[in-house]
Amino acid sequence: MDTQLEKFSNPLFTATGCPRASVQLKQLKTLWFNTGTLCNLACSHCYIESSPTNNRLEFIRVSQVQQFLDEIQLHNLATQEIGLTGGEPFFNPDIIAIMGLILRRGFRLLVLTNAMRPMLKRQTGLLALQKRYGERLTLRVSMDHFDKQLHQQERGPKSWQPMVDGLCWLSQQGFNIDIAGRRIWGEDEQQLREGYAALFKQHGIQLDAFDKKALVLFPEITAGPNLPEITEDCWQILNIDPDAMMCASSRMVVVRNGDPQPAVMACTLLAYDQQFNLGRSLLEAQQTVSLNHPHCASFCVLGGGSCSVAD
Repeated sequence: MDTQLEKFSNPLFTATGCPRASVQLKQLKTLWFNTGTLCNLACSHCYIESSPTNNRLEFIRVSQVQQFLDEIQLHNLATQEIGLTGGEPFFNPDIIAIMGLILRRGFRLLVLTNAMRPMLKRQTGLLALQKRYGERLTLRVSMDHFDKQLHQQERGPKSWQPMVDGLCWLSQQGFNIDIAGRRIWGEDEQQLREGYAALFKQHGIQLDAFDKKALVLFPEITAGPNLPEITEDCWQILNIDPDAMMCASSRMVVVRNGDPQPAVMACTLLAYDQQFNLGRSLLEAQQTVSLNHPHCASFCVLGGGSCSVAD
């Protein structure tokens, strides 16, 4: 075995020649749609490099979403939850129609948003969906830190107050809300949750900061020469169940710029890497995923990160 391989260069073996860990899809519980990579912000550590100029992933259209929802129904897949991510999903011109289609089909819907102006421009459509399907609709608002300056350090100047205004509007209108925070600055989890709890109380937001589904604290993606690769033996060494990984229960649909058809990716974090392109259909995408990427190690296995709320 060649022991001089670079890390994360071989889908079957690590650089030291050990069998690389992989994950089988057990049930497609959550299907994500990337609504497009355009965003009103350009965050410093964006998982997918969204920005006002990044259109590597095009806006997905309602007809394309319908094609995959039809496939779920045709093959009786066990999908419980649909997630919409971006970019900023509310940039997508079809977003309200897409949300309505998903909710009419009976799925739970999770929409990731920064809760800023693009979302607030959709108030009428959102309120109509809330009135009819509110129990199955959750909006997860990105609040990287409870401290204004640290949040803006990540998201840019003048990004705090518009987010707070949008979050307060959602709360006042009775929407189901989650918060997505980041563990960038080194505080322990208890400190972070106490800080968020104080902020929620200050603004009258009825959220339990100590509920790990209501406030999701995402690990940071790290890289570098010291990042370990995940071998088959790591599951037992780390006492981690591979079925707990995102790719054991979810997939993401993307539309690449210039590509006439959507593609199904293994993971919400790996929208561009073609080794994680699993095909054009959900049946094709029921493949074993080799953990041959730094994100697999740092975010999912070692960080314990997951974007879904499905059980």
